[in-house]
Amino acid sequence: MAFFALGPNSVATMVLVGAIGGFVRALVGILKYMEQNRRERKLRVGYFLFSVIVSAVIGGFAGAICEGNWKVAGFAGYAGTDFIESLYKIKKSQGLET
Repeated sequence: MAFFALGPNSVATMVLVGAIGGFVRALVGILKYMEQNRRERKLRVGYFLFSVIVSAVIGGFAGAICEGNWKVAGFAGYAGTDFIESLYKIKKSQGLET
């Protein structure tokens, strides 16, 4: 049951902090999009919720890898989402070839 304990160095804490990092990254990305597209000021709620949920899940996985350091787990959650996004953009520019 140590996984579910929310101690300072537990896996559950790392997952939670990583998910928060992913969530923050999603919010930053959406705010950046809205700033660049000021004329289109409407927010697509479905896209927003999907982005936030996927970012938090990816962040949680990235945070789980960081054992024992919540700061690294938060950064991994933030950067993990960024990594997936960059990988997608590269593959998209190459025509999604595998």
